Amino acid sequence: SVMYRPLAHLNLEPARYTCYRAAGPITVAGKLDEASWKLAPKSAPFVDIVTGEPAWFDTRVALLWDDDYLYFGFWVEETDVWGTMTKRDSKIWEENDVEVFIGGSGVYDAYYEFEVNALNTVYEAFWIWKDMLRPGSPYYGRPEFDPATARTMVLAGVGGHVHPRGERWGFLDWDFPGLRTAVHVDGVVNSRTNTDRGWTVELAFPWRGLADIADGRALPPKDGDVWRIDCSRFEKLGRNRQVLDPCVGWTWNRHGHYDSHIPEVFPYVTFSGKTVG
Repeated sequence: SVMYRPLAHLNLEPARYTCYRAAGPITVAGKLDEASWKLAPKSAPFVDIVTGEPAWFDTRVALLWDDDYLYFGFWVEETDVWGTMTKRDSKIWEENDVEVFIGGSGVYDAYYEFEVNALNTVYEAFWIWKDMLRPGSPYYGRPEFDPATARTMVLAGVGGHVHPRGERWGFLDWDFPGLRTAVHVDGVVNSRTNTDRGWTVELAFPWRGLADIADGRALPPKDGDVWRIDCSRFEKLGRNRQVLDPCVGWTWNRHGHYDSHIPEVFPYVTFSGKTVG
């Protein structure tokens, strides 16, 4: 495999984040009210995926971990919290959502995509580059990763951007084992009164479900291990409440293209053995 650097000419520097151990149990209820979340460092506000300009709503994420789970907490400012899609694996990126991308090791042979909306509807896909899905690959010959029989999507890029590595398979039936998700709305979903304050999201990904991404790395990670993890938000309504098509994308750091699927610009997350705070 080759390390691709398609965006070197844009001088994009991925964000850096230190993920600390949780200070106690995390109850996945969506409220982010545990002491650990109050102590966890929050990301900078998400920025426009293409330009890096500030977003009109504040979005931040924090990460924690323990022996069993990798946790994400999102704080999502929103004056009108809404969503219509309730069926799992709906195209919720066409409405408002927050998203997590967990990258593989240095060669990015595979990565995992997760999305959730304010109704706690989940979309997931497991992406494998086509040049990887061959004899000798850890994914080859497994029924869940067989493009002939599994439900798939093929992607070369998004929004007119084509990744130099070309196409990858998205396996849409792959579900993260043991995943726990919760959403808490500060307001009333779909009330149309524009008096909401936002929503928070709490996620717990069991380490054992990341075996196909870890590429041999320790699970849970060891102190100092670095993973590539991105978080983003898509927003359907503009500054003046106009409907946007496509949605605006806000990411932890700028991607330079309207494309979430560029692992080379995913932030660097360093896992620390220290307890948060």
